[in-house]
Amino acid sequence: MRTTLGEICEIQLGKMLSPKAHAGGKRGPYLRNQNVQWGRFKLDDIAEMDFDERERCKFLLKPGDLLVCEGGEPGRAAIWEGQIQECFYQKALHRLRPKADKATADFLLYRLWLGGIRKEFTGSQGQTTIAHLPAERLSVIPVELPDLATQRRLATRLKSQMAAVEETRRRVQEQAREALALLDKTIAESFHGITPLSVGRDESTAPAGWRWKGLLELARLESGHTPSRRFPEYWAEGDIPWLALPDIRALDCRTATQTSEKTNALGIANSSARVLPAGTVALSRTASVGFVTRFGCEMATSQDFVNWVCGPELNSGYLMWLLRASRSFVRSLSTGAVHQTVYTDAVKQFRVCLPDLKEQQRIANHLDETFRLNQQLQKALSTQLEALDKLPGAFLREAFGSL
Repeated sequence: MRTTLGEICEIQLGKMLSPKAHAGGKRGPYLRNQNVQWGRFKLDDIAEMDFDERERCKFLLKPGDLLVCEGGEPGRAAIWEGQIQECFYQKALHRLRPKADKATADFLLYRLWLGGIRKEFTGSQGQTTIAHLPAERLSVIPVELPDLATQRRLATRLKSQMAAVEETRRRVQEQAREALALLDKTIAESFHGITPLSVGRDESTAPAGWRWKGLLELARLESGHTPSRRFPEYWAEGDIPWLALPDIRALDCRTATQTSEKTNALGIANSSARVLPAGTVALSRTASVGFVTRFGCEMATSQDFVNWVCGPELNSGYLMWLLRASRSFVRSLSTGAVHQTVYTDAVKQFRVCLPDLKEQQRIANHLDETFRLNQQLQKALSTQLEALDKLPGAFLREAFGSL
C-alpha cells in the first residue's frame, strides 16, 4: 500500500529551548538534537526544562515514538523506548507516533533510513543555512507500506542484522585499539621501559650497557624555514621536497620521500631554509607536537620542525624511535596559549639514552618491522570497517526490494 507519513503517524514538532520557568511547572529531562544518533540515543548530557501541564501532555515522549532530527546531520532517527521514565524533546526534533493499526516504529525507522529522508531537508531558506523540514512536508512524504505482520517480520530481521553489524564493528575497532596498544608496548620494551629522552639531566637510570649523552654531541641541530610566498618563482617547478605540518601525520614514524609541496634552489638561496641529507630526523615542535619522521632523500623543512643530522655514533632510525618512545615527554615540554610549541632552548638541552651502535641498529630494524606489520593490520581492519559500513544499506535494499 502506498501512503504518506501523515496518514500513518501523528507528527509533532518539539518545544523551543527556553530558560524561563513556568509558575507551577514541572522540570523534566529534555532531549536535544545532539542526543539523537542513527538508531540510538546519546544520553550522557541530557538537559532539563520546565513544562506546564498543557505542554507536558503535548511534548511528553512515549515508548515507540520515532524522533527525526532537523539539525546536525538532518534525518537522523531513533526510537524512544522509555530510556528515561519521563522525557520531553526539542523543537529541532520531529516526533512521529505511528498509529497502532497502520505502522510500527521499527519498520518506519528502517524505511526512512533506506529512503534517504535527508534529501527532503532544505538548507538555504532566506538567510539561514540551517537544514529543516516543515511538518507539513514531512507529513506528505510517501511510504510503501505492507501489512503489519510483514512490517514486524522485516523489522525483526533488520534489527538482528543491524545489531550483528554493530557488534562486529565494535570487535574490529577493539582489535585496532589493541594493535596500537601492542605497538606502544613493543616500543616501550625496546627502551627497557624508560623514557630515553631528558632535558638537562638524566631522568632515569640507564639500562646495563647504555649511557646518557647530550644529543648535540651526537647530531647537528638544524632548523627549518619557509621561502617567501610573495615570490611564486621560489616554488615554481620545485624539485626540492619541503616538509611542512600538513605532511607530518601521514609520515609519522615513516621514511619521508615525498611532500605535498616542493621549493627550488632559488627559494633555498633566498631563505634560511637548508637542504638536509637523507637520514635526517625531523621532529614537529609546534601544533602536531611530537610527530617524527626520517628523510629518505634530501629535503628542507618549515620552521615547525627541529632536525638532527646524525653523526657516526647515532643511528638515525634509532633516534626516530627514541623520539617516538618519548612523545608524551616531548609534549610535556610544549607551551603556548594558542599553539603549543617546544622552544629551541629546551631542544638544545636534549639528552638521549643509547646503547652501542650495533644495538641501536637492531632496535631500529625491529621497530621498523613491527610498525610495518602493524600498519598492514590497521589497513586490513580499516578495509573491514569500510565493508561493514556498506552492509546496512545492503540489508535494507534486500528487505525492501520487493515493496
